[in-house]
Amino acid sequence: MSKLTATATCTAHGAIVEQTGEVLPQSLLAQRVAWLAGLAQDRTTDIVAARWSKADLDALWSGVGLDGRALPAKGWMAVRRLGWGVRPAPGVHVCDRVLRCAQEQAARLLRLALHRRAVVAAIVATWPRGPRRRTEAEWAALRAVLPDGVGAAEIRNRTRQIRAYRDAHGGVLPADLTALEGPPGCAAQIVLAAADRQLATLERTGERSARLRVKLPVIACPASGRDWAWHLLPIALPPTVPAEAKLCSPALRVHNGRVRVDLPFQTPIAVAPATGHVIGCGFDWGLNTLLTGTIGRLTAGGRVVTDGRPLSYDASGVSAKLHRLRDQREHLAAKKQHQERLVAGITPADPRVAELAAAYEVIGVEHERVCARIRRLNKALAWSAARWAVDQALAAGATVIYLEDLATLEARGRRGRANARLSGQVRGQVVEAIRHLAAKHAIAVVTVPARGTSRYCPRCGDGTSVLTHCPAPDRLAEKGWAWAWCPDCDLSCDRDWAAAERTVPAPVPGTPGTGQRPAGQAPQTTRPPAGRTGLVRDAQHRTGFHRVAATPVLPLGPYANGPPRPRPPDLPESLR
Repeated sequence: MSKLTATATCTAHGAIVEQTGEVLPQSLLAQRVAWLAGLAQDRTTDIVAARWSKADLDALWSGVGLDGRALPAKGWMAVRRLGWGVRPAPGVHVCDRVLRCAQEQAARLLRLALHRRAVVAAIVATWPRGPRRRTEAEWAALRAVLPDGVGAAEIRNRTRQIRAYRDAHGGVLPADLTALEGPPGCAAQIVLAAADRQLATLERTGERSARLRVKLPVIACPASGRDWAWHLLPIALPPTVPAEAKLCSPALRVHNGRVRVDLPFQTPIAVAPATGHVIGCGFDWGLNTLLTGTIGRLTAGGRVVTDGRPLSYDASGVSAKLHRLRDQREHLAAKKQHQERLVAGITPADPRVAELAAAYEVIGVEHERVCARIRRLNKALAWSAARWAVDQALAAGATVIYLEDLATLEARGRRGRANARLSGQVRGQVVEAIRHLAAKHAIAVVTVPARGTSRYCPRCGDGTSVLTHCPAPDRLAEKGWAWAWCPDCDLSCDRDWAAAERTVPAPVPGTPGTGQRPAGQAPQTTRPPAGRTGLVRDAQHRTGFHRVAATPVLPLGPYANGPPRPRPPDLPESLR
């Protein structure tokens, strides 16, 4: 058994002062939590600013403290072992547990900076002759020194940042990350994972409720221990937190006048097998059809076959709204920049400054609201698509899900609007959601390199037959994008479906080293009735207030080894 860790964002709508029994409204509770978060934020900012140097980052990177012992995993203990102490502000009484929380957050920020530092050092060490386009040899040299898991987008963004620094400093490359950028910003939050019962305790009071006991300041600048008091915060748990989950120490922050409780919880799960998979689901990414999948089965002869039924998650409507909101966001951002240029071009004594400042504030609020709508819609779309993909795997009895590797997915050679749409997709959130949901059912998730999945035919030859792409099946002679046709075997199908079929057999054990094993067609002789029997009862999945067209979850009896699923009765002969 293993543990699956997730975080549920809850809201504390009020609190009770333990000593006096006073009931605090939400506004007063938010004020006191903001005071505590501010005290920790100030100390975290001091630590990060004082240790933002090459020598201190080298000491943290070495993993060894001043006494020669290895640094512990807990951030606040590592900071103290390095001798990076911190003191409260003069005249302010702060207990040691609050300083622990500040040191923990500072250690997390500095450890995250170590990854960015390694990426920058690798790019600078292998700086190409032409930064806008590296050669194959330059890419190989860069990949050899980069940390694991660095995607093409991160490499491209860091290269642009370094190139801008070089252009601004007369062709000199940055010596370290500390020269390239300033200290990272610190969020106003209190990380209670570094504290013990002297600052906070958490207990579960029911299946859908918990209680947080935390010590908060009663004034903005507490001068003694009398200015601190214990508060009881009742927390309503969302349905995503199961009853058997173990609750961990949360983090407190204030957002829009409300106290947010970021509550981590651990759920016991079975370990997904790494080998021995017989049935798998492969999914390919698309532009309007977010996910296109197929189900593959490994036969006794070592050949991967499919049932010929495409699975599609069409989010055209939601994507259209996301594109419209993105255009609106870019328009508001351009207006904000225009307002900034206008204000910079006039003197502060000009009477138009007040009018421009008011307009700038209104545009800023509207811009933030549009960004929030985009974030909420992206999250809803990602989790809806992930739930649909996992449901398809469960209904088919699959034990593994194959996805294209996002780090190798590049939108090159397309028109500008298509590039913008591809870059605005929510693929990263979808992958994380699929991993999370699949782990609950012991389904393995494997990423497949996006190399030749849409180029070669999945049915004929040895996997090297090049497909011809055209606009539609009746326009094979024209150049297009959506439809795939094989001149060798006359395969004619949707481009994403062909890519999904190649995604399944590529990583199956026993395939050639090229990963291009063809997937044969093996239609079922007895197809089950077209009735929805899986976890998803509605073919039109809801995504917030929007709908997406998704393939219904159908049972695949000959493929699955689990218990039989209920099926709708057969229709009479007169109604067939």
